[in-house]
Amino acid sequence: MTQNISALPRIRAMIRSDGTGDLLIDGVSQHITAADEAGVREEIINRVTDAARAIHRAVRLIAEDEQGQSPLIVHPNGDVEDDGAFIPTPAELQQETEAEAGSEPQPAPRPAGQISAMPGAVPVSAAVTETEVVELVALVLAPQPETPEDQTPDLDSGVLDAAAVSDDRIDADMLGESALETTFDDLMLDLDADADDDEDDAEQGIASAGYSAPRSAMDPDEPVPSLATDDPAAALAVLVASDAPAPISGEGPNLADFMNSRPPLVAGPALLGWQGAIRRLTGGMVAPAPGAGEMAHRAAVASVQRSLVGPRTIVVLNPKGGAHKTTATLLIAATFGIHRGGYTLAWDNNETMGTLGVRAQTAAHTNTAVDLLRDLDNFAYSSSARVGDLDNYVRNQGDARFDALASDLDPAGAASIDDVAFRKLHAALSRFYRVLIIDTGNNMRASNWEAAVETADQLVVVSTIREDTAYGAASLLDGLRQKGHADKVAHAVTILASPAKTADRQLSLRLHDHFSQLTRTVVDVPYDAALVAGGSLNIDALSPRTREAWLLATAAIAEGL
Repeated sequence: MTQNISALPRIRAMIRSDGTGDLLIDGVSQHITAADEAGVREEIINRVTDAARAIHRAVRLIAEDEQGQSPLIVHPNGDVEDDGAFIPTPAELQQETEAEAGSEPQPAPRPAGQISAMPGAVPVSAAVTETEVVELVALVLAPQPETPEDQTPDLDSGVLDAAAVSDDRIDADMLGESALETTFDDLMLDLDADADDDEDDAEQGIASAGYSAPRSAMDPDEPVPSLATDDPAAALAVLVASDAPAPISGEGPNLADFMNSRPPLVAGPALLGWQGAIRRLTGGMVAPAPGAGEMAHRAAVASVQRSLVGPRTIVVLNPKGGAHKTTATLLIAATFGIHRGGYTLAWDNNETMGTLGVRAQTAAHTNTAVDLLRDLDNFAYSSSARVGDLDNYVRNQGDARFDALASDLDPAGAASIDDVAFRKLHAALSRFYRVLIIDTGNNMRASNWEAAVETADQLVVVSTIREDTAYGAASLLDGLRQKGHADKVAHAVTILASPAKTADRQLSLRLHDHFSQLTRTVVDVPYDAALVAGGSLNIDALSPRTREAWLLATAAIAEGL
């Protein structure tokens, strides 16, 4: 596999527990902010996947957090695998991180001359203390008097006497201009390697330390923070702020304008319909443009593949049994899995016995959400847990490329999932999956049912074109609005499934009229004989028309994420 991995672009990522991170691709840094650490990881994988997809090859990613470094391989389809052993952060650097956060233990004393305010720092010089480095950098950056062209600076003058007081300071022959530049460059490399170069954070640190702001020699009207301080950490923050790019002066377009001026991607040759048939029959000599149907298909795929800011939760609802909820949950998950490349979970949140575990493909185990809840501490609080560790609890769905988590299937069992248990499971599973599609039971008053609605980023109301299931869907929306979820109802997607080869047209029009006034959009999906038996879902057995309809339905859902 290594031969198929692109050496470029060079990609590194830093993930922080405060919900921020940085992604460096070929020297271009992107700052990432999310609701939590899991959201940062999700967005980083999404962006690296986009980079891999752009070059049609897998890429290597070095992901670093407070625990250490994870060498990874990211494929264009979104799959992620290990590219070597996890490299834990050395104990000294972990102590420094804890000390910066205000916790014990305190960092061990550093050797003289080693600046290691952040992980990955490199020694500047064995004979230089931190204070001397700060003083030298201050000398480089401080305003200097103009020197006549026929004179050269006297490096033996008193301006540098402070740097040569004792034997543990810089040697006399190191005090030339090149030595100062080398010291400064090494220090900036150290900062650039691992520092968080957020200018606002640096400015806040400077202000809290109370440093003065002399005028810059380059721009007399622009104040810059002073480096005249004995606090190396604060001086480093000053350097980070001073390294920020200067604003572009003058009029005219900038780089962002240039990138935005690129023409849209040209649609490739037709692959579907009569246009695709002609292209194949003529060996590409005649290549018609894609038809309207194929363009709609491509647009739907693009919607399903859109980047998401953190994990997203979709909740499928109808209090009436037999409303197509479980079928819809599986087909939505399959569509996301096929087109997004995994990290999708279909989860049966029925408080007791649900049927998603019956409809999903079987696994070597019979564990359910109840078993996962019992062992949840292994995942919720472990920084080393991986998605593969969940294989003993979820059921892989093969070519559909999603996992299924069943509810308790023991008819004599007394275990159930309440709202507290649901929230614990949801928090843990959101660390490992990009998209969670949650099937629900029929009891709108169950605490886990209400908890699922509260966590939902997108509600999906499912009904067959029948009076009884439509009644359940309509009463559901009324109840949700009464409970304060009017915004989620207005943002919801309604899916109407045909219960037979031919549906009641008048009833279909009534349902479209009613639900289109309450929810964001209404989508129709056809009857398919492969779904009637109620057995394990076989995505390949569905007709092309059915698969296309569920792609359009899933695209409508994705547009709300």
